[in-house]
Amino acid sequence: MRYVDDKVKDLNIAYIGGGSRGWAWNLMSDLAQEGSISGTVKLYDIDYKAAHDNELIGNSLSGREDVKGKWKYKAYESLKEALSDADFVIISILPGTFKEMESDVHMPEKYGIYQSVGDTVGPGGIVRALRTIPMFVDIAKAIKEYCPNAWVINYTNPMTLCVRTLYEVFPQIKAFGCCHEVFGTQKLLSKALMDIKGIDEVPRKDIKINVLGINHFTWIDNARYKGIDLMPIYKEFVDKYYESGFQGNENDNWMNNSFVSAERVKFDLFLRYGIIAAAGDRHLAEFVPGYWYLKDPETVKEWMFGLTPVSWRIEDLKHRLERSKKLVSGEEKFELKDTGEEGVKQIKALLGLEDLVTNVNMPNYGQIEGIPYGAVVETNALFSSNRLKPVLAGRLPDAVNSLVLRQVYNQEATLKAALKKDYDMAFGAFVNDPLVTISLNDAKELFNSMLENTKEYLNGWNL
Repeated sequence: MRYVDDKVKDLNIAYIGGGSRGWAWNLMSDLAQEGSISGTVKLYDIDYKAAHDNELIGNSLSGREDVKGKWKYKAYESLKEALSDADFVIISILPGTFKEMESDVHMPEKYGIYQSVGDTVGPGGIVRALRTIPMFVDIAKAIKEYCPNAWVINYTNPMTLCVRTLYEVFPQIKAFGCCHEVFGTQKLLSKALMDIKGIDEVPRKDIKINVLGINHFTWIDNARYKGIDLMPIYKEFVDKYYESGFQGNENDNWMNNSFVSAERVKFDLFLRYGIIAAAGDRHLAEFVPGYWYLKDPETVKEWMFGLTPVSWRIEDLKHRLERSKKLVSGEEKFELKDTGEEGVKQIKALLGLEDLVTNVNMPNYGQIEGIPYGAVVETNALFSSNRLKPVLAGRLPDAVNSLVLRQVYNQEATLKAALKKDYDMAFGAFVNDPLVTISLNDAKELFNSMLENTKEYLNGWNL
């Protein structure tokens, strides 16, 4: 890469999972709207045709007058080719297929265990991690060999364990994980400011917050807008909407969209602990005892959020595949949009074009007190020229920290089990999850069934 008049040219970005019909298109849109950086995006995917289709879609943008960022997209058939000489590496993969995901999410329902997402914790998150960790071992080794100085941005779930694996295999790696869940809570605080104080249309970025916790179980203990302390305003907001729930957009109701909620889980956790739970209700519900919010579908409805069935994801993929065909053929024009993601802003900051403070997932170097050193945590961090420095976030209240620590230790046990291919250690983590409240015999039967359904990705295990 080279710097020319406050711009960076000839940048190499390697995209692992470059056949994505979601994250990859978001990246294309964000890069197209940013004129200060340009170069090549090297797409790698185990489905080469999907990556090649994205090559065609991405390259169709460069000639357009409304596109500021001029990029060349190229699909590669090997990880080595994609990673060689990369300045940045983006990882966004689906660990396995929807067949394995269907087992992760729905097999536990036969035993009365319900999961609203099933990709981070819970029985589904643990089994997903067991097949994902070996993939990230291979990715970390390849980065160490072919582009050891590259910055690595991970979007894959389970976020914490993906980033943790990268550092376990390659301790000198410059990696971090990105998640937009906290952004939604900033937007909710903006709505609370409007509802309680009549201050309208405050941009998310102007809501200044202190973030601490782990991915999808993040918390905010300080929130401000200019000189206004938002914590008492949020309390008034919670008291007002605790029973009824808060639905900010009438056209996007939790009853017909399982990706949104009426925020009642978030409100309940605030009333329990006095700090703001800063993730979507679907994720938050999976980190606490199952009988709180996920006892059964009726309980889920009472808390005004939804279970996301894998069947919806399968149907959604069909629509995205059809859209991909239209984009490749030119029948549909690629629409530039504001994705709300910060990956391109992070890249710019690391290139020294601007500073940025935002939330990321990286090892705990002391930015959170009371959580083991080296465990991957989520806090704000300062991005600057070739540097990422976590912001000291303080300590969670003891009651919240005990919930977080249980998950931290369980995630560490899952990592060790995956690396050692240790069935007993993995089962110990499985039965220690707060959602697994069934008998030992049922837990063993469920665990064995779920491993059987994902055994294609468990090479070397004695099952």
